[in-house]
Amino acid sequence: MVALTLTIGGALGLLLGLALYATRPGGIYGNRVVSAVLNFFVNFFRPIPFVIFIAAVQPLARAVVGIGIGNKAVVFALILAAMFGIGRIVEQNLVTVQPGVIEAARSMGASRMRILFQVVVPEAYGPLILGYTFAFVAIVDMSAIAGVIGGGGLGAFAQVYGYRQSDTVVTWTTVVLIVLIVQVGQGLGNWAARRALRR
Repeated sequence: MVALTLTIGGALGLLLGLALYATRPGGIYGNRVVSAVLNFFVNFFRPIPFVIFIAAVQPLARAVVGIGIGNKAVVFALILAAMFGIGRIVEQNLVTVQPGVIEAARSMGASRMRILFQVVVPEAYGPLILGYTFAFVAIVDMSAIAGVIGGGGLGAFAQVYGYRQSDTVVTWTTVVLIVLIVQVGQGLGNWAARRALRR
């Protein structure tokens, strides 16, 4: 569930973040109208608490994946939520790229698309990796709410067999497993970001 969300939501979030960055006023593809529309959607959906978001997008989930409950619906909601969150993370990291690097690429005749994918994104590799690591931890956190609409996963397991049955051993075993997953993910992200920053 988390891996699928990070893969699809991460890819969609990257595209959304690139669009947010490129269409900013004065940006590579600066367009105030497109930028305002994209920002409106991101700012509208991103602050919604996931426990409310997962219920609100049930009608859309039924239309797209054919069902409003269960793992398919949970993954659909997770991908949407991840896309909006990651999109903003990507944009915030891309704006840290020094304008001088972009101007240098322009002066050498590079096209706007080439500047975006071969200059801006590679320059932001380290911060982007850290941003995606943050998103991974957030997705693990959000997936724990899957049980609200009948989804599975460790969070739902802890709710059903731990919390509702007052079994503290099951609850804390699940908590420890989730913490270990997050620690491993954070450690790998930090290691990859350090390598990217030293290149």
